[in-house]
Amino acid sequence: MKLTLTPLALAAALALAGPAVLAQPAASLVNDHPTGLDLAGMDQGVKPGDDFFAYGNGGWMAKTEIPPDRSSWGTGGELVELTTARVADLIKTAASAPAATEARKIGDYYSSYLDEAKIESLGIKPLQPTLARIAAVKDKKQLAAEFGRELRADVDALNSTNFDTDHLFGLWVEQDLNDPKHYAPYLLQGGLGMPDRDFYVSTSPRMEKIRVAYKAHIAKLLSLAGVKDADARAQRIFDLELKIAQAHAPRADSEDVLKANNPWAAADFARRAPGLDWTAYFAAAGLSKRPQFIVWHPRATAGEAALVASQPLSVWKEYLAYHQINDYSNVLPRAFADERFAFYGTVLSGTPQQLARWKRAVNSTNGALGEAVGKLYVAKYFPADSKAKVQAMVTDLIAAFRVRIDKLDWMAPATKAEAKRKLATLKVGVGYPDHWIDYSALKIIPGDALGNAQRAELFEYRRNLAKFGRPVDRGEWAMTPQTVNAVNLPVRNALNFPAAILQAPDFNPANPIALNLGATGATIGHEISHSFDDQGAMFDADGKLRNWWTPADLAHFQASGKALAAQYSLYHPFPDIALNGEQILSENIADIAGLNAAYDAYRLANGGKEGPAQQGVSGDQQFFIAFSQSWRTKNREALARQQAVTDGHAPAEFRADTVRNMDAWYSAFDVKPGERLYLAPDQRVRIW
Repeated sequence: MKLTLTPLALAAALALAGPAVLAQPAASLVNDHPTGLDLAGMDQGVKPGDDFFAYGNGGWMAKTEIPPDRSSWGTGGELVELTTARVADLIKTAASAPAATEARKIGDYYSSYLDEAKIESLGIKPLQPTLARIAAVKDKKQLAAEFGRELRADVDALNSTNFDTDHLFGLWVEQDLNDPKHYAPYLLQGGLGMPDRDFYVSTSPRMEKIRVAYKAHIAKLLSLAGVKDADARAQRIFDLELKIAQAHAPRADSEDVLKANNPWAAADFARRAPGLDWTAYFAAAGLSKRPQFIVWHPRATAGEAALVASQPLSVWKEYLAYHQINDYSNVLPRAFADERFAFYGTVLSGTPQQLARWKRAVNSTNGALGEAVGKLYVAKYFPADSKAKVQAMVTDLIAAFRVRIDKLDWMAPATKAEAKRKLATLKVGVGYPDHWIDYSALKIIPGDALGNAQRAELFEYRRNLAKFGRPVDRGEWAMTPQTVNAVNLPVRNALNFPAAILQAPDFNPANPIALNLGATGATIGHEISHSFDDQGAMFDADGKLRNWWTPADLAHFQASGKALAAQYSLYHPFPDIALNGEQILSENIADIAGLNAAYDAYRLANGGKEGPAQQGVSGDQQFFIAFSQSWRTKNREALARQQAVTDGHAPAEFRADTVRNMDAWYSAFDVKPGERLYLAPDQRVRIW
């Protein structure tokens, strides 16, 4: 998943001497964005071979300030800001739609979230029925039922290692790893209020400070809710979460799909994970009829179930009450929302100022009625010609990838045939899904912001449960059209490219093909390549978890992955933090394979030659600079440190350095030995 949350050669003398001094472009606008490269945003005083990210983005980095309501800023942030403003206008119009229509639900949800006066007047009252139900729990069987009643669905377990809400576990309903024709329920580890187990168990001074702040946050929210002895309760809640974190699988294990494939019969849970009344849990969760589950985290499942038995009922009730308050803080009075932001926004990510209420209202509406909003968005902002051009780009990239497979001298014919079958059956969604979610069963009540949020979560959960017994829908999307991101779904052998990421500056129909393929083409190639990264390569063309490799081919592939992991483990975003090459391996494989495929597609589009020069820049240089600029990002230190520990992606500046593994980059910029990014040809990682 790419988080963005992004043609004739110069004279031979210039190419041999090094990068040319680039001329400024004339200002011409398409969709309010200039066409061409952002030359002013570069730093031509930096050698491309020393720091390619700075070469492409140094000027922009020097003059750009992160907005006060953001923890990071860059190409992705710009697209998010633009898309949020557009969606807000669409939602405001929807508020005047006829009653009971889908558009009116959108408008009513948004208006209710914005009505702070009403929210303030209600206080904690909308949450009282839930808190009273928790307070009435009398024994561990009722506790198990409460956990089951509050079970909710995760979107994509392959990109989520912790279901970090008040839910003891998370549920993912998706195509069965072992039976592509049926949906399976996947049980995920959960229960933490901070992003990852490392935030609880790491001995670093920074993590220790965060833990102190988190306990203070718990106490503050409890105090705001009128709970007595808030400090003592906060300590007990934190101690319980620490025990949960200690039971969790580490991130590296959680990201290993082979360790996730653990089918358990429903009847086996009592024996394999004693301590939780699983019969009561599954009954309350609506899962009593499921004969089998895939337990993604067996260690955590057993450990958390044991904690249900060993920890006092009173502490579990305190824990549940706190997490309900924490989860719904944004639709409680402002003091709750401000306190939630103070911890999650400022302490964890370093963001000094909270998003404006209307932006948070847009985000919440997207979460509740995402595809309904998406219908409105694509109707106005994703024209048919843009979809057609991106679809053509996808076709070219798949063709380029197929050629690359044919040319692999280390891969056996049998493995190549399986790989090409995956490409042939790849389900690629561009812009928006083939069919839309029906929200007719979701009840939205004007003025009931918290109730609307609860009902939206429950609607989504029930929608997922309704998949059982139905044919697997490979065309279902994991993202909304207005999401600035893209995703590969290896279990379905499918890709989603939402409309919102397919716009300038990354994709501009007026740009040369070198720029569009260097930016958006590399993103598309990246997502295609996820079908062949260290995780995706374990799935066959039908999405079944099956080894389709010859032993020799698999050994070669894994050795290349280890070399790439070792390369990235040498990167230090901070002096005291090194990247974990194994943790980010899948994304790095996809970056390299995707960029190579995009480069091949760019060359093929130009008859196999370098594309024409633009703005005084050779075709190949345009391609690579566009790739660097697509990763244009500036992070606050707190967020950057958090991501280095928890993210499956390398930081943006190191993703731009993917180019050092491509021979064509060395030729384009005359990169020589002794320059910081230089790798000898035999050290360049070549996977696909």
